[in-house]
Amino acid sequence: MSKSLPYSMRDVDYDNAKFRHRSDSRSPHHNLMITQALITSNRRSQCTNCSLGKFLMLLMVFGLTYLLVTHQSSNTFASNGLQNGAANKEDKRENRGDNVIRRFWRKPPRLPPQLPPNVMHNVSSNLDADKSESQLRQQKVKDAFIHAWSGYRNYAMGYDELMPLSQRGVDGLGGLGATIIDALDTALIMGAEDIASEAGTWIESHLIERINGKGQVNFFETTIRVLGGLLSAHHLSIGEKGSKGVNPQVLLEVAKHLADRLLSAFTSSPTAIPFSDVVLHDSAAHPAPGGLSSTSEVATVQLEFNYLSEISGDPKYGLEAMKVLEHMRTLPKVEGLVPIYISPHSGHFSGENIRLGSRGDSYYEYLIKVWIQQKDSRDTKFKYLYEMYTEAMRGVRHLLVRKSIPKGLVFVGELPYGSKGAFSPKMDHLVCFLPGALALGATKGLTKKKAMENNLLSAEDLENLKLAEDLAKTCFEMYSVTSTGLSPEIAYFHIEGGSEGGPDGGNKSSEYVNDIIIKPNDRHNLLRPETVESLFVLHRIMEDPKYREWGWQIFEAFEKYTKVESGGYTSLDDVTTIPPYKRDKMETFFLGETLKYLYLLFGENNILPLDKFVFNTEAHPFPLINSSSG
Repeated sequence: MSKSLPYSMRDVDYDNAKFRHRSDSRSPHHNLMITQALITSNRRSQCTNCSLGKFLMLLMVFGLTYLLVTHQSSNTFASNGLQNGAANKEDKRENRGDNVIRRFWRKPPRLPPQLPPNVMHNVSSNLDADKSESQLRQQKVKDAFIHAWSGYRNYAMGYDELMPLSQRGVDGLGGLGATIIDALDTALIMGAEDIASEAGTWIESHLIERINGKGQVNFFETTIRVLGGLLSAHHLSIGEKGSKGVNPQVLLEVAKHLADRLLSAFTSSPTAIPFSDVVLHDSAAHPAPGGLSSTSEVATVQLEFNYLSEISGDPKYGLEAMKVLEHMRTLPKVEGLVPIYISPHSGHFSGENIRLGSRGDSYYEYLIKVWIQQKDSRDTKFKYLYEMYTEAMRGVRHLLVRKSIPKGLVFVGELPYGSKGAFSPKMDHLVCFLPGALALGATKGLTKKKAMENNLLSAEDLENLKLAEDLAKTCFEMYSVTSTGLSPEIAYFHIEGGSEGGPDGGNKSSEYVNDIIIKPNDRHNLLRPETVESLFVLHRIMEDPKYREWGWQIFEAFEKYTKVESGGYTSLDDVTTIPPYKRDKMETFFLGETLKYLYLLFGENNILPLDKFVFNTEAHPFPLINSSSG
C-alpha cells in the first residue's frame, strides 16, 4: 500500500504595508531655515553699499537668530535622546553646533517611491476591468439560467425534469415538480424575480396537492432537493426585500407538511438507519429492493432536518435525523472509512466496498458540514462529528490518494474489496466534491489568509488544503483532457505497476492526455456540479483567480456543446467526440447547483459567506445555527 503523499506545509507571509503618500508640508524648523536663508541672501545684496553701523546691526540680528535656532535644536535632541537612550546625550551636546549646520545644509530626506499617476490609473483600471469581467461572466451565467428555465417552463412545467430535445417533461423523482423547487433559490440569489415568482406561485398552488396524492419517492433525493429547496428559499425570501410572488410562510408550511411524511423513513425502521423509500400519500416507508440503504443517503439528510427544527421550533425533525450519525459513530470503520452500504434491519454496514464516489460521497461531506452548521455547539455536543471527519480524511490520505503517471495528477481511488484488497485507480466525477469539503474543514469557511493571521490552521489543516488544491486541479484536468472540454462521469488513471488501459479523452494537446483513461461506458456527462462547487469554495478560501478561469472554461464548454436553442441544456452521451452525442435530459441539479455555483464563483465574497452559511449537498444554502437562538 502506498504511503501518504508528502504535502508541503510552507506558507509565505507578505508585507502588505502601503507606501505613504508624499506630503507637501514641511517641518517648522525646515521652513525657518529656508526663510533665514532667503533673508540672508537678500541682505547680502543690500550690504554692498551699507554703512559700517548698519552692517554691525545686521550681524547682531543674525546672531540672535542663530541663538534661537540652537535653542530649538537642543529641545529636538533632548527628545531624540529619550528615544535612543541616555548613553548618547554627551556626544549630542558636544556636536550640537555641527549638527545644526549640517541639518541646515542637508538635502530633504528621500521618501519611499510612489507609483506615477499614470501607473496608478492603470492599476485602478485593471482592477476595475477584472471586476467588470467577473460581472459580465456572472451575467452570462444568469442568462444561461434564464435560458434553461425557459425551456423547462415552455415544455415541462410541473414535471420533475425537462427533455430539451424532445421538448417534453418527465417525472423521474416522484412527480413533485423537482426542477421548480431546485431552481427557486437560484432565482432568488440571481435576482431573477420573474422566475422566482413563477416558481413560488406554482408551489403555493400545487405542491401540497402533489405531496398528498403522490406515491413512492426516494427519501434522500426528496430531502435534499425538495425539502432543502423549500427551506433555503424560505430563508432567502424573508426580510425587507423578500421576493414578489414568493411567500416564505407558505414555503415553511409546505416544508413541514412534506417532512412529516418523510419522517416515516425513520419511524418505520427497526434501527436508527432509515428506510430508503417513502410512500407520501400513506406516510409509510419501506426498504429498497435488496433491503440495503446507501451509506451516503442515510447520512445526508441531517442539515435539512436540523434546520427545519431550528426555524419551526419543533425538535423532532433534527432529533430523528441525528440518530443516524450518532449510531454510525459506534460502528467499526477502516481508518475512518466506511463501506457504501448499510442495513436498516441490522444497523450494520454491509460489504467492504470503500469509495468516495457514488453511495459513499456525501457521508463524508455531511460529517464536516453538519459540524459547521452547529456553530455554538461544535466543541461540545457535536465534537464527535469533527473527530469522525478528521479520522476519515487521514484514512483518505493514507489508503486512497495516489499519483498518476507520467505527469503526477493527484487522485482518489477506490477499495472495492476493502483495505486488504486491490486498489482501483477509478475516480467518479462525484468525488470532486472533496476539494471543497477539505478546504471548508481546514478553515471553517474563513479565507486562508484570515485563518493564518489568527493562527487557526494546524499542520494537518495545511496538509488538507494542499490536497484540496491538488485534487481540484485533477478535477479540472478531467474536463480539459476531453475533446469537448467536459468531464466524463468516471475516469481511470495510469499508475505505476497498474494494469488499467484504455482510450484517452481525445484532446491530444492536453499535458495529461496519457494520465487519464476514459472507458466507453463512462464517457457521458450529466451537467454535474461537483467540480464547479469546489472551484467556488476554493476561490473563496484561497483567493486565487485561477479557479475563476477554470470555472469559466467549463461554463464555455457547457454553452458550446450542451445548450439547446429552443430552451434548456442537455446531458451528453460522449464527451470525447465532436460533435458529442446528446442524451435529451436536463437534470434538476443543473439549475439548482451547477449554474448557482458558477454564478457565485464570479460574484462578491460577501454574498452567502462560507463562515455564515452552509450549503447542503444540492447547493441549497442554510444559515448556521446558533444554539442560543433556539
